[in-house]
Amino acid sequence: MKKAIACIVFVLCIGLSACKTIPVTGRKQMNLVPDAMLNSLAFTTYDTIVKNSTTLGKNDEREQLVERVGAKIQRAVETYMQQNGMSKELKNFKWDYNTIDAATVNAWCMPGGKVVVYTGLLPYTQNENALAVVMGHEIAHAIARHGNERMSQGLLISLGGMVLQDALKEKKAQTQALFLGLYVVGSNLALALPNSRMQESEADQLGLIFATMAGYDPDEAIPFWQRMAAGNKNKMPEFLSTHPSNETRIKKLATLIPEIKSKYSNQPSN
Repeated sequence: MKKAIACIVFVLCIGLSACKTIPVTGRKQMNLVPDAMLNSLAFTTYDTIVKNSTTLGKNDEREQLVERVGAKIQRAVETYMQQNGMSKELKNFKWDYNTIDAATVNAWCMPGGKVVVYTGLLPYTQNENALAVVMGHEIAHAIARHGNERMSQGLLISLGGMVLQDALKEKKAQTQALFLGLYVVGSNLALALPNSRMQESEADQLGLIFATMAGYDPDEAIPFWQRMAAGNKNKMPEFLSTHPSNETRIKKLATLIPEIKSKYSNQPSN
């Protein structure tokens, strides 16, 4: 009993000491994994994925589009973080953008600003504004440190009462497997579902701010998600999904867009 209580107290202490505040929402989150370790995993995994995938050449217009949108959103992110006194949060970012030629309808951003867009997504975005909405959303996950938060939760669940630093050293394979599950394969842990939906909503809001500050039209978020809804033939009930339903997402975006346009339009990024 004493050992169990000690473990609980330890977890609470490290949780409180490692709390981060998410931009805009102000929600407190647990970030237990050192940025250096998470970025090392991210950069290695990213390089491996890119190396083993068919990427578009620099002369391809689709690659140029992704890089152009990424650069604009990157500048908007840097401006936003500077305005809010959070520039130090970007010190370990090493931005990079790649477009993988595959039918996968997806895009992602790993910790440290490593971004991939799949060509299968482009028929749904259809235009630069909608692509900016998607890339802003994915980059927002990295800015909000959602991956660190979910990985921290996973480590506490899987490694139990082990001292964190010892666990990270002794369980490197397990830590790497957890990272791959979160960023590459996706987690099916039931405990992660509600928090993941919360993270998705936060990324929607923060991503729209970044896209708007970058000079893009956030109104394009609505028709984009309507196209995604029309193309989603195997729709999963929201309570079983890690993402909000398309209907829920569209309603929420419709309430956010007017305020974001009013506050963040015509704000030149650096």
